Amino acid sequence: MPLQVIVTQGILSPDAEKQVISALTRLFLDLHGLSENQFMRPGVVGEVAPVARGRTFAGGEPVDIAIIELKSPSFALGTPELKAAWMAKSADIVEKAAAGRLDRSQIFANVVYAVDGLWGICGVAYTNAELGAAIEKAA
Repeated sequence: MPLQVIVTQGILSPDAEKQVISALTRLFLDLHGLSENQFMRPGVVGEVAPVARGRTFAGGEPVDIAIIELKSPSFALGTPELKAAWMAKSADIVEKAAAGRLDRSQIFANVVYAVDGLWGICGVAYTNAELGAAIEKAA
C-alpha cells in the first residue's frame, strides 16, 4: 500500500522522514493485525515528498503543511473506528516528528480506496480479492 507524506521542506529532518514512514507503516499494519504478515509487511511502501517553502498551500494561501496520503484496497481501514484511529495516530506521528515546527492544525490526511484496483507487488498483479487471499495465506 503506497504511503506518501507531502511536507513543506524543513519541517522534517532526514532522520524524522525515515521515522515517519516507518511509524506510519507500523501503524497501518498494527491496525489490521498484520505486523508479522510476511506478504503484507514489505508491500507497504512509502516516500516523503518535500515541497519548497512557499509552494504548499491551505485555504489558497502559502503555509507550512503536511499531507499524509494512503492508497489502499477497499477492505482496509474498514470500520469507522479504524478510520478514526488511522487519522488521529498518523497525525500524532507527523506532529511528533516535526518537533514543534508544525502545528497539528496544519496536518491533513486522505485515504484513496481502490474499489477493485490493481495492486502490483513484486511484479505480480493482484485484484483486491487476490490481494486479500495472498495476505490471508501468509498469515
